[in-house]
Amino acid sequence: MRKFLLSTLILILTAINLKGQSDSRAVSILDQFAAAATSAPSVSMSFLLITVDQVENYADTLAGSIILNKDRYKLELPDNIVWYDGKTSWSYLPAEQEVTITNPEDEGESFQSRPSMIFTMYKTGFKCRLLEDRKDSYIIDLYPEDIKHDLIRVRLTIEKPSLKLRNFEYKRRDGITLTLIVNDYNLKTTPEESLFTFSPSKYKGVEIIDMR
Repeated sequence: MRKFLLSTLILILTAINLKGQSDSRAVSILDQFAAAATSAPSVSMSFLLITVDQVENYADTLAGSIILNKDRYKLELPDNIVWYDGKTSWSYLPAEQEVTITNPEDEGESFQSRPSMIFTMYKTGFKCRLLEDRKDSYIIDLYPEDIKHDLIRVRLTIEKPSLKLRNFEYKRRDGITLTLIVNDYNLKTTPEESLFTFSPSKYKGVEIIDMR
């Protein structure tokens, strides 16, 4: 679930340079949205992630939060907390009372080793259009240019005039739809260095599994 969620967030926060038959107004709005995120001291969100599987007739809701600062992040989910300081990753599982430490390999386009790539990852591959220009928000749809892509569309709701992310819907061909409802979107926090590292003193008695 953690890797799947991170992949979803990549699409949410990407600085998209869209080509092809794209709506110029939609591109302009997305450019402004991405510019605000990349120039901020950090990007932090608290959210609800709703997963609906129409094939399996399954639905689930997950609450969480994430804060990103360049190549560092902290992700909090009910069953997992992850810290990454740009080199080392700590993954804490409260139910098991254990922390796994790894050094993600530098694979160039890997979120785990270079989180800042989320803002530049998708420079091509999508077309977009401004679906609705509401009084309080923009509704923008993104479509993959590759007809074999595993997603049908991505729908973003961006608040006016703040350009804050309000809602994100990711609809896949396998019948799964993920909806991210953003409760708080903050670009003003200047995080402490210690936020992105695991502190043993705060989690006394946990088992530490060092895989470095």
